[in-house]
Amino acid sequence: MENGNHKQVPDDANEHCPGTESEDAGKSDACAGCPNQEACASAPKGPDPDLVAIAERMATVKHKILVLSGKGGVGKSTFSAQLSFALADKDFQVGLLDIDICGPSIPKMLGLEGQEIHQSNLGWSPVYVDSIGVMSIGFMLPDPDDAVIWRGPRKNGIIKQFLKDVYWGELDFLVVDAPPGTSDEHISIVQFLKETGIDGAIIVTTPQQVSLIDVRKEVSFCKKVGIPVLGVVENMSGLSQPLSDFKFVKPSKNGDQEQEDVTESVIAVLREKAPELLDLVACSEVFDSSGGGAARMCVEMGVPFLGKVPLDPKLCKAAEEGRSCFAGDQCRVSASALSAIIAKLLKNNPMV
Repeated sequence: MENGNHKQVPDDANEHCPGTESEDAGKSDACAGCPNQEACASAPKGPDPDLVAIAERMATVKHKILVLSGKGGVGKSTFSAQLSFALADKDFQVGLLDIDICGPSIPKMLGLEGQEIHQSNLGWSPVYVDSIGVMSIGFMLPDPDDAVIWRGPRKNGIIKQFLKDVYWGELDFLVVDAPPGTSDEHISIVQFLKETGIDGAIIVTTPQQVSLIDVRKEVSFCKKVGIPVLGVVENMSGLSQPLSDFKFVKPSKNGDQEQEDVTESVIAVLREKAPELLDLVACSEVFDSSGGGAARMCVEMGVPFLGKVPLDPKLCKAAEEGRSCFAGDQCRVSASALSAIIAKLLKNNPMV
């Protein structure tokens, strides 16, 4: 949907479309045969009054950051959760809004499963953890296994409610975790927040071409709707973990026998013969990055590259348990990479 000169025109509209907000929408000669004709003719015209309420709510939010991905399963929600933890650790007031309506994973990654939204005279109250205010449709499902089978208008309606009916209070950052792709939820969040100011988007990908193909579309989406790309993060950029955390097995000589676990004996030998090796971090490539990965894509598309986060089993465990990877030193491999990325983000985009 184009938004030039504030004229809303669907992508599949006829030539000379008067725009969905026009009094002639669905009624002019140019509308004849358009697939949107009936919807445009019956839709209410003029500015959306809810946008005023959204602007009032967002007036107390200094910075808004979208976290996007072209493909699912790249660790976007994990990054959104850990970004929120990191900003809160820096004493910022942080809100985390999950607009992945069909696959809300933020409650799990913040350790908030089973929590419910409460109503106050100021509106819906976010659910809090470590001073982070969190809002997700996951808090509204009576059973976490329930499927959300909604069409676009209903999805858009709940996103609008999250923005206009939630009392976020004074926030330094509102991190918005979006679903993969460039569909209804993305168009809605941009449309609802555009007038209140969006600082930009962080795009998360994995190194292989099958992911980068979709990420290029995400970059193009941001450019088309006028959202700055704050940077791209290459997640799962190789497996990295301390050598002492590995499990060692002896391959079976034929396929009908289980592999023999020899971890204890290997670690014992290393501890006796070369204890310094146990402090090393072993790295191996999981996804094919021979095409240059996200760094090369960023150069080609003219957007910032923020850095790489390794596939760290300790980070995966922290996300499963709803913990910050920055607490303690368990996630020392991934936590240092994430800290460097967040420091670069704040340095390149002064938002404080």
